[in-house]
Amino acid sequence: MHPTVYRVLTVLCALVAGVPIGTNLGLVLVLWMLLTGRLLTTRGAVIPGLSALGLSPTVVRRSWAALGQGAWTADQVLANWQGWVVQEGAWQPHVVGGYSPVAGDTTGFWRPHLQGCSTQHYSAAAGKALPAIPLGLLARVGSAHGQRLGVPLALVRAPAGDPSPRAHDRALVQQAVAVLTPADALVVDRAFGVALLQEANVPAWAARLPKHFTARRATPPPYRGRGRPPTRGALVRPLARRRQEQLLAATPPDTVTCWEEDGRVLRAEQWVDLVLPDAAPGAARFQVVAVHDPRYRTPLLVATPLPLAPQQVRELYRDRWPVEQLPLAAKQLLGAARQFVSAPETCQRLPELALVAGAVLSYLAATQEAVPTGFWDRLPRRTPGRLRRLLADAPFPWDYPWPPHLRPKAAVTAHLPKGWFGQRRPKAPPVAAVPAAQAAEATTHVAA
Repeated sequence: MHPTVYRVLTVLCALVAGVPIGTNLGLVLVLWMLLTGRLLTTRGAVIPGLSALGLSPTVVRRSWAALGQGAWTADQVLANWQGWVVQEGAWQPHVVGGYSPVAGDTTGFWRPHLQGCSTQHYSAAAGKALPAIPLGLLARVGSAHGQRLGVPLALVRAPAGDPSPRAHDRALVQQAVAVLTPADALVVDRAFGVALLQEANVPAWAARLPKHFTARRATPPPYRGRGRPPTRGALVRPLARRRQEQLLAATPPDTVTCWEEDGRVLRAEQWVDLVLPDAAPGAARFQVVAVHDPRYRTPLLVATPLPLAPQQVRELYRDRWPVEQLPLAAKQLLGAARQFVSAPETCQRLPELALVAGAVLSYLAATQEAVPTGFWDRLPRRTPGRLRRLLADAPFPWDYPWPPHLRPKAAVTAHLPKGWFGQRRPKAPPVAAVPAAQAAEATTHVAA
């Protein structure tokens, strides 16, 4: 057996620390099924994926029950994963201008045929929102062996009372406020907006802005002696644009900074002491930086309240991209883009475990020696796809020395109904008893 197989199983056993006996073993088997890419071959079916591991029907049923009905939470698994990463010491967080970037984003697992799905997520391919199971993701960004990786801090579900995308973004930002430390900075894309970050009182943040973004000076211009004194600052438009054949010119920047990087000359335009156009007096201020890179047609527009140089603002926002790798590994590499589950709790837990598995696969691939796919792979790299192929070709390590707390629960279940008959369905409400005198009176009345 390849040593990497035993290392992966050791990590999975550490992830389920604190989970009740029996449920922890079932979660290990589900995670192993995800890491080996069984959902790719079964097209998102969990029970056939567990059976493909060579498990007995009894073990498959117990693992399936642990996934949907077990006493565990995603926060518990993520806390164990963070402790494992910190303990190994191979991954180190990034620091830009004294702040550690924490990337935030939302992703959706498409469920177009799921009945009663009240949540949606925008699909760029379809050009509209489609039924999906959305999840908010917060990840601390760092590097391990030269690769930028995100370590998940929290997974946020859509609010049950208001499943709209805006309410989900608000819940994600509120969770970020709860988990951020004074040395962290939240980095998000243009979907969140400056108003939402200021409303949630995020202390440190950096957000990308749309091309048509406008702001105002925090200080009103001086009174000219005639008319009403100005109460709001002048309008600031960082980028020029056209509106109905009319050219709206850009506001001249306060400062311009140029530097050279890899043979290219980058230019950054900066506007400071800005507030939102409809902000009240005394609102929080921020700065806007537009970075012009000759490789791209559109400049990068970022807003932040932090007193950082334009180069640091650009580096801080570039550390947001590792949060995109986790859903990519979970959906495309592990096959979790398709999911054939319908129980409400299982519909939420399977995407959560898939994102955890994607983070584990990316980290383990970056912190071990590259494994070639075959004899033709002469220059292998530390990629999660190569690690997944290695695990898929390896048999399940039954000879692994399991920890004492990982074992089947010694519970008598032979007398319980199985399959469809064993589903926990709500009982019908009892019919109210009718007194005999009233029943006789009703029968006489009907007969008359």
